[in-house]
Amino acid sequence: QVQLVESGGGLVQAGDSLRLSCAVSGLQFNRYAMGWFRQRPEKEREFVAAISWHGGTSKIADFVKDRFAISRDDGRSTVYLQMNSLKPEDTAVYYCAASSQRFSMYDSTFDSWGQGTQVTVSS
Repeated sequence: QVQLVESGGGLVQAGDSLRLSCAVSGLQFNRYAMGWFRQRPEKEREFVAAISWHGGTSKIADFVKDRFAISRDDGRSTVYLQMNSLKPEDTAVYYCAASSQRFSMYDSTFDSWGQGTQVTVSS
């Protein structure tokens, strides 16, 4: 059974940092691209970041590229999203997802999803 479990969300103030984690089990983690997506209130889900097998390729959405970073630890089967200089508009539910493709940024190609973790940024 594939499981993706996000953690690290919470309520923070503008300018603070958070690191989200996503622990994965039930699949061969190093053969999956990993991604982070978010859904802001009353908005469609949107791509935030993705990282390829073995971490050789990564992509951060333009609207957060100077503040967010994605990384993975294959030994721990965990993917991370480091979020710095958080803004109120970053308030969202953040989801991690796994894709059997070598690399992808498109949510339709991600096969498994976590339940999401809430990030709330106050002004």
